[in-house]
Amino acid sequence: MKTRVLLIFVLTIAIGASALLSLPSRADAACQVRIGDLNWDSANFHDQVAAFILEHGYGCRVRLIYGGTLPIMTAHYEGKNDIIMELWYDNVKAQYDPAMKSGKVKQVGINTPDSIQGWFIPRFVQKANPGLKSVFDLPKYKHLFKDPEEPSKGRFVNCIPGWSCEVINTVKLRAYGLEEHFTNFRPGSGGALAAAIKGAYLKKKPVLAYYWAPTPLLGQLDLVQLEEPAWNEADWNVVVKHMDALKKGGMEALGNPKKATAYRTAELPKSVTTKFAAKHPEIVAFIEKYTLPSKEVSKMLAYLEKEASGDAKATAIHFLKTNKVWKKWVPADVAKKVEAALKSA
Repeated sequence: MKTRVLLIFVLTIAIGASALLSLPSRADAACQVRIGDLNWDSANFHDQVAAFILEHGYGCRVRLIYGGTLPIMTAHYEGKNDIIMELWYDNVKAQYDPAMKSGKVKQVGINTPDSIQGWFIPRFVQKANPGLKSVFDLPKYKHLFKDPEEPSKGRFVNCIPGWSCEVINTVKLRAYGLEEHFTNFRPGSGGALAAAIKGAYLKKKPVLAYYWAPTPLLGQLDLVQLEEPAWNEADWNVVVKHMDALKKGGMEALGNPKKATAYRTAELPKSVTTKFAAKHPEIVAFIEKYTLPSKEVSKMLAYLEKEASGDAKATAIHFLKTNKVWKKWVPADVAKKVEAALKSA
């Protein structure tokens, strides 16, 4: 009898221990966060900073889901990722607004308040050709940007496929009457886009390309943004309309846009799903307070490229160790936990 009781006691302890071992970790118990990790450097940097704070300060399990604008934002609207740390709202307005109006997503504060995007040429090209100031001057200077595969045309280096700016720039090429003068070259990656610009620049060769800030490239190279018609909502909505048609039906559905405008100097907000916001108000409060000026982001992106060999996580840790502004985004107890984790990072 004693043996039987002892056996039952041992089995009970074993089962209890097994149950304890199968309990979720602290990270599982606190929260699970899915960040839409868009495929360019500034977004990767912000995502890694947020991920480190969420993991070590809030005890969350964080998953970064990497991809281009269209698939990541579509997944966001469908609730398949929770947070977007760098939302280029003007580029996704046509899809974002319906999702916001239907209560699926919402914007939470401004990340970078002074971001730009546009079409750029090296300053040395403009100095040698002072008449080249606007996109409407480009037909007269297409020979400078000769496409090696189609020498009768110049080459416009567009965004990569999957980025909304690639579709917007395609609409602009037609609206500005440039399709017959320039090819629409799309690099295979963000790195290839930067390399196409930097490679030509360092060889003192002309290049016409889309780019944006904050980026290390615009901090390193002396580039000039070509003039376009000033941004206004009415004409931008025309661009968005044709952009949407192009996405749905390809070049045959693009139509004949007559007007386009410059990209607006952008305040880049962050976005969360409303379901996530309702479940984790303390995390959304942190995300809402998260903000960095373009100059600081460009500084970190230069570190990313020169010192961290492209490692966004290492860059985020360097930022958290050397810049204390992030402490303003979180409660004191969270900051203490993050600082403790940084000591061994």
